[in-house]
Amino acid sequence: MKIREDDLTGPQIVALLREHLDHMREITPPGSVHALDLDRLRRSLIAPEGKTPEITFWTAWDGEDLLGCGALKELDTATGEIKSMRTPTIHRRRGIASKMLAHIMAVAKQRGYTHLYLETGAFPAFAPARALYARYGFEPCGPFADYTDDPNSAFMAKRL
Repeated sequence: MKIREDDLTGPQIVALLREHLDHMREITPPGSVHALDLDRLRRSLIAPEGKTPEITFWTAWDGEDLLGCGALKELDTATGEIKSMRTPTIHRRRGIASKMLAHIMAVAKQRGYTHLYLETGAFPAFAPARALYARYGFEPCGPFADYTDDPNSAFMAKRL
């Protein structure tokens, strides 16, 4: 498996992100879907000259097969947010999300972040995601950044 930075122009990642957003809209009430759409993600990858992009996006590959994706959003110079974690159904339960999460955490440490945050769903369908994050030391927390309290969201944080 190879993890690489992605510009979100390839057809496979476009399809995976559309599937992700469609699925989130199917299982999450309106107003509680916090996944970024493709256009917002692409805009956040562009930074003014001399600045870091707001979001760095990675994809995981096995040859030509897209195995998953994940992103890191800079909230400020000391904190980041994990975004857009997704593994296609066909590739789940193979450790891909764990490897992507470890990669994102390593980059966050390299950047000097002291904390990482994330928002995921509070429904049973999101239990595997919450369990993954808990295995990596994330703990429940309150809303952060621009999020507000939402019974459909689970907020988690980790001190690096």
